[in-house]
Amino acid sequence: MDEMNGKPVGIRGTGMYVPERVLTNKDLEQMVDTSDEWIVTRTGMRERRIAANDQSTSDLAYEAALEALKNANLPAEELELIVVATITPDLAFPSTACILQDRLGARKAAAFDLSAACSGFIYGLANASALIASGMYKNALVIGAECLSKITDYTDRNTCILFGDGAGAVVLGEVPEGRGFRSFELGADGSGGNLLHSRNKYIYMDGKEVFKFAVKIMNSAAEEALRKAGIAKSEIDLLVPHQANIRIIQYALERLELPESKCAINLDRYGNVSAASIPIALAEADRENRIRPGDKLLFVGFGGGLTWGASVLIW
Repeated sequence: MDEMNGKPVGIRGTGMYVPERVLTNKDLEQMVDTSDEWIVTRTGMRERRIAANDQSTSDLAYEAALEALKNANLPAEELELIVVATITPDLAFPSTACILQDRLGARKAAAFDLSAACSGFIYGLANASALIASGMYKNALVIGAECLSKITDYTDRNTCILFGDGAGAVVLGEVPEGRGFRSFELGADGSGGNLLHSRNKYIYMDGKEVFKFAVKIMNSAAEEALRKAGIAKSEIDLLVPHQANIRIIQYALERLELPESKCAINLDRYGNVSAASIPIALAEADRENRIRPGDKLLFVGFGGGLTWGASVLIW
């Protein structure tokens, strides 16, 4: 069963970028009342990357975009669409995507930002792939990019241990028949918006409630995407989840009956990078040759909104 209509659309190239500065758990011990052991036990995180004072979200997105375009062997001049998923845009307007379009020299490309928090990258994939499948565009650049350090309160020990900065990018285009995206499952529950939001400029999160929501929705969204694609759990070659918490990921693996070896996990090095989490993990898996043609991938994430998304892709 294949719910996707139109041309087969898939990922032609991947890219990522993280800032140089590393913020370790030991560093955080000097900033708030916490410990390395406490953070690792509860989240699985050991360090995260922090943008320099003069780096903005578009700077991170630009570096990831260059790598993805090179990986796809596509000149920026041939891009037709740029979608940037972010909750930390450079400015209210123009969009970060427009800033990026100019810097890349992608003059033929339409460009817009998309805000769905940590689910943003999957929302971006769904939008861009549908536009390509319809024949409206031939290719697209989809990026998840965040400078969460700029909206993190480093006196709040409940949230400052979680978040980092970075960007991941993919180039989408037409792929051979039988490959590409097989399904998308997107959803939102605005009544839960108060559980995870920006308050007085900084991130606020009700950790216990978000955790309960996450373990439930990761499973249901993943299973629905697999059902739509007509693919069994046992067929998944690689799970690429949002990197929010190691316990949430382990719970998802348990429900999907998958070993950890079939999962892309990097939150120990980058923390939660919101919309950038999934594309960074994907780009790393691609770099490490963990993905082969014909492999079945499952993306799944959740975030503020509340939002969620899942997608099945044949590489």
